[in-house]
Amino acid sequence: MTVGERVRRAVVMGGSYAGLFAARVLSERADEVVVLEADDIGADGTGRLAPQRRQLHALLAMGHAQLERWFPGITAELVAAGARLGEGADVRFHVDGRLKAPAEGTRMLGVTRPFLEAAVRRRVGALPGVRLVRGQARGLVLAGGRVRGVRTAEGDVLDADFAVDAMGRSSRLGHWLAGAGWRQAPVERMRIDLGYATAFFRRGDELGTTVVAHNTPGPASGYQPTLCEPGALAAVEGDRWSVVLAGYAGHRPGADPKEFLARMRRCIEPLRTVAEACEMTGEVATFHFRESVRRVHARLDRFPGGLVVAGDALASVNPVYGQGLTLAALQANSLAAHLRSGADPAEPAWGYFRRAAVVVDAAWQLSTTADLAQPHVTGPYPPGYRLLRWAGDRITEASVLDSEVNTTYLNVVNLIEHPRALTRPSVLLRAARVLLAADRGR
Repeated sequence: MTVGERVRRAVVMGGSYAGLFAARVLSERADEVVVLEADDIGADGTGRLAPQRRQLHALLAMGHAQLERWFPGITAELVAAGARLGEGADVRFHVDGRLKAPAEGTRMLGVTRPFLEAAVRRRVGALPGVRLVRGQARGLVLAGGRVRGVRTAEGDVLDADFAVDAMGRSSRLGHWLAGAGWRQAPVERMRIDLGYATAFFRRGDELGTTVVAHNTPGPASGYQPTLCEPGALAAVEGDRWSVVLAGYAGHRPGADPKEFLARMRRCIEPLRTVAEACEMTGEVATFHFRESVRRVHARLDRFPGGLVVAGDALASVNPVYGQGLTLAALQANSLAAHLRSGADPAEPAWGYFRRAAVVVDAAWQLSTTADLAQPHVTGPYPPGYRLLRWAGDRITEASVLDSEVNTTYLNVVNLIEHPRALTRPSVLLRAARVLLAADRGR
């Protein structure tokens, strides 16, 4: 393995999930890593500046694997503290209210985002040379075509050889660079107008060993909640159920507990059972996600050396697909691969952006192709969209009936395989045979 030059001090701007993973990677390459976080995040992982932390978050299979890779033993630590690990029949996926066929290797962690992030933060804070600092980045010091420091809201300058923008969707990095004479990265957007809401319930044995249950609209309903409400639940720490409901445009869920319960009763059986048998605790928390956004740095011809972008600051896709935490971990992998390649950390990190683009492109293709099925989403349409949509609809239908098709489908959803796996001739042929047999059996 080629080993690149070490970094004297790296500053990570943003101490949420993406920033913490970046700090973990940099701890192996830098003498000192400073994680600068503007929010006052408590020991329980909550803060006031990121209300979406209170929503139910999915940790996809690939994201779980990367969590364990960078923080060995953390799954057992989380489960010992109350999180739930579901495998096989403990994890239930539905389409239009129909339970999908079993899939090989199904495994998901039931845990809230604050609880998970608090455990990661403790691990990162205990690493040699890593400091977690309360403060807000307000600009960069650039000289000689590279990063030299980070300006803070308190008026200080942190000297830095390397910086990571992990400041989320509200990142001002593009404006900082424009003010210093650099071009901003081109931005792609898709307006989706999604709303979602999360509530917690006391958990007993009403659902047996179920850890995760999830329902999405499918082709049979035109991807509209006409047959069954879209929603999910997870068994999480504190003997609780975390329940999320989602809807687009005029069907966005509100904060009224009675409305929330009524919608749960129109969803799949596990959510109906919880609505009837369990006590809601606390308020219903809502969040409005207007658009998916990604910044395409590969289209730039110049960029400051010693600077990378990660997490929602790089790409923020429809959260209903649960890709955010996993993308952050895979971008950390991209950063590790870039630094291990022998690349000079003082030079523009084109190798990082190329690697990160592979995973971002896969997530973007998966989410936007599905979003375009919504009648209120008007584009832009990618090349070959009609064929992709047709194939996706057929495979979604076949995944309800056939374990082999569903395994491939979930591997793509979980970012284990690229979306192109769904267009392999063997997968399309099997899906066709499954649907033909189902038609004959009617």
